[in-house]
Amino acid sequence: QVQLVESGGGLVQAGGSLRLSCAASRIILVTMAWYRQAPGKQRELVASITRGGSTNYADSVKGRFTISRDSTKSTIYLQMNSLKPEDTAVYYCNVQLGYPYWGQGTQVTVSS
Repeated sequence: QVQLVESGGGLVQAGGSLRLSCAASRIILVTMAWYRQAPGKQRELVASITRGGSTNYADSVKGRFTISRDSTKSTIYLQMNSLKPEDTAVYYCNVQLGYPYWGQGTQVTVSS
């Protein structure tokens, strides 16, 4: 089992930046990811990072968001720049260990 704890969400104006963190309760040596879910919409993949550091992004965030992973491999980050109102959502950390584990989510609200 693993516990995931997100932090760093908040309210920001359009064009601003936020940095999300996700701390895992133990070292994770598989792909970790950020998802988001806006009201009335399905949860969607935002970005993922492999054990080796390869990254993947949703088209809607390419060039604005950066996912990274610390050397201990137990924390991942999501640097979000040039935020838009449509980025407003609850952001979740995810890891698949034969079963999907999710954090509790952190709210990101971007005002226009």
